[in-house]
Amino acid sequence: MRQFEELTENKGRIYYGYIMVVAIFFIITIIGGTMYCFGVFFKPLRSEFGWTSTQTSLAFSLYMVVHGLFYIVTGKINDSFGPRIVMTICGFFLGVGYLLMSRINALWQLYILYGLILPIGMSGAFVPLISTVTRWFVKKRSLMTGICVAGIGTGTMIIPPVASWLISTSGWRQSFIIIGAVSLVLIIVLAQFLKRGPTDIAQSTYDTNQADKMVAQRQVKDFSLRQAVWTNQFWILSAAYFSFLFYLQSVMVHIVPHAINMGISPIKAVIIITFIGGGSTAGRVIMGATAGRIGNKLATIISFILLTFAAYILILSKELWMFHLFALIFGFGYGGLVTMQSLLVADLFGLRNHGLILGTLAFIVVIGGGIGPLVGGYIFDLSGNYYTLLLVLLALSATSSVLISLLRPTTDFT
Repeated sequence: MRQFEELTENKGRIYYGYIMVVAIFFIITIIGGTMYCFGVFFKPLRSEFGWTSTQTSLAFSLYMVVHGLFYIVTGKINDSFGPRIVMTICGFFLGVGYLLMSRINALWQLYILYGLILPIGMSGAFVPLISTVTRWFVKKRSLMTGICVAGIGTGTMIIPPVASWLISTSGWRQSFIIIGAVSLVLIIVLAQFLKRGPTDIAQSTYDTNQADKMVAQRQVKDFSLRQAVWTNQFWILSAAYFSFLFYLQSVMVHIVPHAINMGISPIKAVIIITFIGGGSTAGRVIMGATAGRIGNKLATIISFILLTFAAYILILSKELWMFHLFALIFGFGYGGLVTMQSLLVADLFGLRNHGLILGTLAFIVVIGGGIGPLVGGYIFDLSGNYYTLLLVLLALSATSSVLISLLRPTTDFT
């Protein structure tokens, strides 16, 4: 027993959870950055093949719904077998999917690759990885989750501008080949560092003790998926995050075309995504740290209020500096919300089935992410602008802040 305690509590060792955070950060950087390249490829694809905005947007909508469905699968597999096998498989599908994207010549091929193959790869990015981080930390859970999901913001800052440069110098087909090859190699290599939890390597959770565990057990019941979906909290959270994903993916797909329509040059319009990435990186880390002090619920409400304010700014935006201001505020709020999702699930439903519950919730809410870009493309095809869409985003974010305020601990209802 003493030998085991020395092994698990040895302060001279680097806690493996921190190695996990580094590996997960870089995996999420790659996957998050490539996901938000779709807006960069949007106009080149539409121009070359003559597709409408609605037809092109449908590919991203299919991706959102299908990868959300696979979240249930990857969340369950992660609960049972851990993240290494999940991310190895997902890294393979992601890399191969982008390589094959370089060969498309018809709309149905875009739908098959971006709507089926790539979603399998993308489904490893959020639910399995963030659920894993939740198992490795207690007191530092919010901060470490924020650092990990900051990879999405970092990837958004780096990869879309690089993709835009590649498209301008080598064409969109060659750009897909480069993105696919890099993603395939790096994700599979990084996946080999992943482990399900501290017990896999005979360590205890670094920042907790037995008293902490007893308090946590008294506060949060470990729900099964069936029990969770019968609570009001599950559906309140689902509705709020459904609206958030509708807003988020509408912006990420259409912000570049919208800025170009407002007279911004294509190169400068892409930089708006970089500002969103910078804001979201700050939001994930700062709100993750802040949530540990003010609580995950209040941090979520603040993030939705920031999104509401950002939508109002976007409605008024005519000049580049206004788009940059929108991007920073929007990015900060969206970064906070991405960080809070897994934490709220842990707060409400416990950790035993965290991956499966989070995956099911994610599937429901990403349907909003699938509908948003499609609605945006349809509105543009009808009216030639995005003004109506912006009003919808403003209303959704304001309503969501009210919904989150209605959340109560599950112990109040069970």
